[in-house]
Parts: sequence; C-alpha cells; structure tokens
Amino acid sequence: MAHAAARVPASRAAGRAASFARTVVSALLRGRGIGEPATLRAHAVAVLDALDIRLEVIGGPLSVPGDTGTLVVANHISWLDILALLAVEPVTMLAKREVGGWPGVGPLVRRAGTLFIDRDSLRGLPDTVAAMSGQLRSGRSVMAFPQGVTWCAGTGGRFRRATFQAALDAGAPVRPVSLEYVQHGAPTTVAAFVGEDDFGSSVRRILGAAGLTVRVRVREPLWALPGVDDRRALAARAQAAVCGAEMAVHG
Repeated sequence: MAHAAARVPASRAAGRAASFARTVVSALLRGRGIGEPATLRAHAVAVLDALDIRLEVIGGPLSVPGDTGTLVVANHISWLDILALLAVEPVTMLAKREVGGWPGVGPLVRRAGTLFIDRDSLRGLPDTVAAMSGQLRSGRSVMAFPQGVTWCAGTGGRFRRATFQAALDAGAPVRPVSLEYVQHGAPTTVAAFVGEDDFGSSVRRILGAAGLTVRVRVREPLWALPGVDDRRALAARAQAAVCGAEMAVHG
C-alpha cells in the first residue's frame, strides 16, 4: 500500500482524525436509528467527508426497479468500499464476520442490519444464501463482494459463485459495480486494506492521503437467462463486467 501523491501536513491529518472521530461517535449515538436508509446514507457521506475523500459516482442507482431487490456485486479493495456504496444507496451489506468487531465501524455496520458471513465455515453458507435470497424476495437489495478478500487494485482474485445462487433463487437481477481509488486522478493503492494490514494502520494511512477519490462505476444490470445461466455462468458474466473477462471463477 503506497501513496500516489505527497502526504498532507500532520496538522491537516490530525484535523481529519478529530472530524472522523466526531462523525463516528455521532453515528453511534443514533443507536438502531442508524439503520433508517436516509440516516445511514447521510452518515456514510459524513464519514467520507470527514476523511476528505471525494465520492465520484458514474451511473446508478444500485437497485434495479422491479418486484425484487437487486444483488449488487463489486470488486473489493478497502473497508471504505462499504461506506462509498452506502453513500450511493443504503442497501443491506454482506460482510465478513471480522468487520463487526472493528472499532467504530463495526457497531455501525451491525446496527445497519448487515448480514455477516464466516468465510472459514462452509457449514453456514447455505443459511447465508437463504438469508440473502429472503432479503431479495422482500424487495431489499443486498450488496456483496464475491472476491471474498480485498485486493490492492481490486481486479485480482476470483469471484466465488455461491453468492449468485441467492439471485437465482429469488429471481433477482445482478448489478455489477466497479470500484477504483485515485489520488489527484492517478491510480493509488493507499486505500487498500489487505494482507496483514490492521484497521488502525489503514486509518492512519488514509488520514494522510492527499486528493483521494473513490470512484463508483455502476454497470448495466444482468438478468439470469432461463435454461442457460447457473450460478457459475452468472458469476462469470458479473465478473467480466466488474473486473474483466480474464479473471477465473471458482468456489
């Protein structure tokens, strides 16, 4: 993880840290009320603003009009991905179990109704898929990161296909979304949260980043083709739309 531009002065980073802390505390004080869509979106925007991160949205919205919710799938780079997508449209998030324990962010995502998955336990996967499918049938859109883990540039790894079974079971469309981070227009890995990186180190790195923008590119929706698409084929189509057709599918 590296900066693509000179870091901001220490005084500015300290000001961001104070603003970030105030914003998170304010959100926590809302209690369960943070799960109300307009409130959730406003707080996601406020956190990005506190960190001086610009949000650039190309296309949208995330949800496709219809009788069901939409399975929104994106590449995964950073914990900021969740905030960026909630700032575009508050949907139910599917996140790894560890996110619920992160300081500040963990309580917020739990109160927002996030569905958690234990990626080390295959036994719980059918229940997770069933919960996602139920949300989609009820008209609630669900956001997932099929790569399973984060990547510096967001285009590595392979889409896992189990997530897409929920869309097939619910008859729901899939909305591919591509995420990218730039500093003053140049690609950067400063926001990446990968490997042995810890949450505190990631926050400190972001506090010092200059001209950081998260770009959210909303792609055309995908519909399963009856008699043609199974979850593998649907995952491959979504993966091609998000990251490029050269990536392999597994899981």
